[in-house]
Amino acid sequence: MTLALTVTAALALVVWLYLVLLHGGFWRCDQRLPIHPERLPAVWPSVVAVVPARNEEAVIGTSLPSLLTQDYPGDFHVVFVDDSSEDATHAIALGLVEPGGRLTVTSAQPLPPGWSGKLWAVSEGIRQAAGIAPNARYLWLTDADIGHDPGSLRRLVAKAEGERLDLVSLMVTLSHQGFWAGLLIPAFVFFFQKLYPFPWVNDPTRPMAAAAGGCILVRRDALDAAGGIARIRGALIDDCTLGAVIKAGTPGRQGRVWLGLSTRLVSLRPYRGIGEIWEMVTRSAYTQLRHSPWLLAGSIFGMVLTYLAAPTVVISWPLHQDTVAVVLALATCLLMITAYQPTLRLYHKPGAAALLLPVVGLLYSLMTVASAVRHWRRRGGQWKGRVTQTNLDNAHGLPAGRPVE
Repeated sequence: MTLALTVTAALALVVWLYLVLLHGGFWRCDQRLPIHPERLPAVWPSVVAVVPARNEEAVIGTSLPSLLTQDYPGDFHVVFVDDSSEDATHAIALGLVEPGGRLTVTSAQPLPPGWSGKLWAVSEGIRQAAGIAPNARYLWLTDADIGHDPGSLRRLVAKAEGERLDLVSLMVTLSHQGFWAGLLIPAFVFFFQKLYPFPWVNDPTRPMAAAAGGCILVRRDALDAAGGIARIRGALIDDCTLGAVIKAGTPGRQGRVWLGLSTRLVSLRPYRGIGEIWEMVTRSAYTQLRHSPWLLAGSIFGMVLTYLAAPTVVISWPLHQDTVAVVLALATCLLMITAYQPTLRLYHKPGAAALLLPVVGLLYSLMTVASAVRHWRRRGGQWKGRVTQTNLDNAHGLPAGRPVE
């Protein structure tokens, strides 16, 4: 018993030593765009923003104006694509159209086989953009629930042009009001950075690639060369898939991508309790594990070892009185608490909230298991209430792409 505890505590310490010292410095939260870029383009290229939307009447009255009021010096247009909304989304968007203005509102055609709903809406928007601004150098893919500050596009383009990047993406600040969101959302961002260390994503010598779907600026010719949005048409985790496709590039030319954090771009969608966060995670967690029971088992084991083992050893000391195990576990807990501090500061949470990270790890582990159960019950990926069977059908050997309303 004592030997097992010591070995477990030692393994947990090794994991955290690796994460803190050798895993790309993911926990530092230091990949940011400068507020005032040093290098500005001599000529600002043309950009078209594509905004897919389904049932977004609660937020587009704020999100769309934040796009239309960008202080971008070059040509800029916004294509808003309504994907069969069942509320007033389309009407509200039309009300923001001005003659000769920046906004075009369109509706997506019926969802074809093999496409996810969101990506089909994006594809429809890109098709419209080709007619509106055929010489646009960049496409700005952003969600309908994101609020932008006036300089968002200017900073994104300055970064892309200054460093000759094919894709620049920002993880926006997610809503974290209320007990459950305050507890779980900072950890979601922490776990995402751990899964895709941003410094490694931004290193052209490493294969690691990712993006954050709320804000992606992509060079149009790079997207076309990669096969366009149709290349990833069935992807449930579409942002990271797009990042991987763009970074893979074409024969003879690897793409260059950059991913960072933003406090100036915010998600306008609140999380009302644990249920909505649970839904967000279970929608795609098992897809991230490639629908593999073995990867699921390994993931749960890893979460238990990383977040639960050391605190359990410390708390149970009166029962086992293994001093060596407790010392190792306390060192592990200190590393865990230290690594979580930059993310907590990013979300303006007290440092003591790191003490709850083991509880949060347990909850996310349960969500991952629930995601697998959801997949096995054939209720996998959804976008705004529409379940798209693309990923499920491929896993079960069925004809791909049947939309289920």
